[in-house]
Parts: sequence; structure tokens; C-alpha cells
Amino acid sequence: MKLEECLKKIQPLEKTACLACEKRWDSIAKPLKSLGKLEEALIQIAGIQRSSQIHLQKKVLVILCADNGVVAEGVTQTGQEVTAIVAENFLDEKSCAAIMCQDTGTDIFPVDIGMVVDTPRLRKCKVAYGTKNMVREPAMTREQAIQAIEFGIAIVEELYGLGYDVIATGEMGIGNTTTSSAMASVFLQKPVEQVTGRGAGLSTEGLQRKIQVIKTAIAKHQPLAADPLDVLAKVGGFDIAGLVGVYLGGAALHMPVIADGFISSVAALTASRICPLASEYVLASHVSKETAGALILEALDKSPCLDCDLCLGEGTGAVALFPLLDMALHIYQKMSTFAQIEVENYVPLE
Repeated sequence: MKLEECLKKIQPLEKTACLACEKRWDSIAKPLKSLGKLEEALIQIAGIQRSSQIHLQKKVLVILCADNGVVAEGVTQTGQEVTAIVAENFLDEKSCAAIMCQDTGTDIFPVDIGMVVDTPRLRKCKVAYGTKNMVREPAMTREQAIQAIEFGIAIVEELYGLGYDVIATGEMGIGNTTTSSAMASVFLQKPVEQVTGRGAGLSTEGLQRKIQVIKTAIAKHQPLAADPLDVLAKVGGFDIAGLVGVYLGGAALHMPVIADGFISSVAALTASRICPLASEYVLASHVSKETAGALILEALDKSPCLDCDLCLGEGTGAVALFPLLDMALHIYQKMSTFAQIEVENYVPLE
């Protein structure tokens, strides 16, 4: 599905399904709204799936893997070879995300959308062998940004066809907190210092270098906040672009998509700037410990379910939400109503 076709398919949530879900929650024999955000999450999912008969049985974590040319500027602790190593570990159940997927009954779907090497075991949707160094030239062309988004849409189409109910988002790519911070600075119109953190553990000197690199790239290319594709192409990454496609594809096909941390939330914000309705299909799993994590969620008007000071990425926070959603759904489906136990319903009090 091409980007334009995808955008035409995105519609508001089905409000009658939301209301039916809320009515079911209010009939259950417990204090009204007492499961808080878990109730809200299921009401949102009902609207996404167009039915109060919610289904979350088949789960998948999509991890977009890509390298970033800006690593040449010394903005990271490690080199680009780490991207491929970790990507392989996703398939060998040797990474945090893979272990969490095993524990939660979640399938894992890592995709090479722009790594600097080829890894035969990964699904390949490669736009290029890494982005350009955004300090010297735009990270990618506008055409490449659209191609990466459409790869993300195609991934969702495939997963939808395989019967998946819900998608968690993840990413892997050395240097991607640099690209995400650059995009956040442009979209939020905030100083680079306010949206840039230490990533995987930079020293104070390294952090200052990272901030200066982002400032230089933004000053050189002047990305236009009103044009999300321009921002993505000039200072973004292929992993972020692919995730934008996952969010848009999920919205078009009525699939809930769980945002992970800072990087995948920047992708969600980008998707919402391309199509504001896409935000209705996104659930925020947690607030990242990264400097701009809370700012991005605020811009998305999302309230996270978890606050665990996570900043690992790779979809770990998104997968961590699945057990909570499963428990909420079991209560929603199985718990007795006030009528069944012959107790007068709770009513809202002034």
C-alpha cells in the first residue's frame, strides 16, 4: 500500500464500540473506573478494532534496525557493528526484548531497513546501507523517507494478513537517540539541550559533542517543522521512518500499535504530524528516562501506563505492557457484573 492510499484509509475510532466497552466496564462488580488507565486502554482498543469484543491473543514486536551516518561524528560510545550484533541476538533469544517476548507469548519480527551490513537471518527491507552523515548532508532523500515509510506499511499489511491483533514497536540502531533528539528539537521547537540525553551512556564531554552535532545539522539543513517528511529526510533515520509506516499502517488497518520509548515515540509523533488521526491508534507503554521522553508524550497527548525509568529501547517497554493488557482483558471478559451477584450498581457521585 502506497503512502497516499494508506492515509486515505485512516478514520476516527468507532465511538459506538468505545461506549459499549465503557458500559461493560461500568457494569462489572468493582468501583467505577478503578482500573484507571487499563480500562482506558481497552476502551481505546475497542474503538480501534471496531468492536467491544476485544481480541489481543496474537501479539508481535516489530523491531526496525538501521544505522546512522552521524555516528562518524563521535556521538556514541560504540561503533555501528553493534547494530548487527544486537539484531542477530533478537533471533537467538539473547537480548532483553527477545527474552521478554518469550515470557509474554509475543512473536518477534526484526527487520533490516538500513543497516550497514547484510545479515541473512533478518527480514530485509533495506532502503540503503545506513543514512548519510547529517552534519555534512541530509540523512536521506525525501524519496528514501517515503520508501522507508512504505516498507513499514507493508510490514503491517503482512502481519495483518497473518492474523496478528496488536503490534509493539521497537528499534535498533547505534546513533538513533541523536537523530531522534534532532527531530524532537525541530517538532517541539525546543532548544537542543532540552531534548538531548546521554543515550546509551555518554560522558558529559560526549553529551556536549552530541548537542553540538545536532545543532550543526539543524542549522545547516533548516528542516521545516510543518513538513514532517522534510524533518525525517534531513535529520532522521531509516528506523524512525519505518516505524512511522508501522503507525500509519496500523491506523489504516485498525490495529492497535504500542509505542515503546523515546525513539519510537518520536516516530509516533511524526506519524501524527503526517496524519493527526493516526495518534488515536497509538497506545503509550511507558515514559522514557531519556530527556525528551515526557515532552514527546505530552505533544502526542498520551499518558503512559508505566513509569519505570526505562531507556533501553528495542521495544522492551512496549512488550512490558502486554501482561497488564492481558490481565485487564481477562477481568473485562470474565468478572461478574453487579446484576449477576445481585448488588446494586455503583453510580457516579457528584
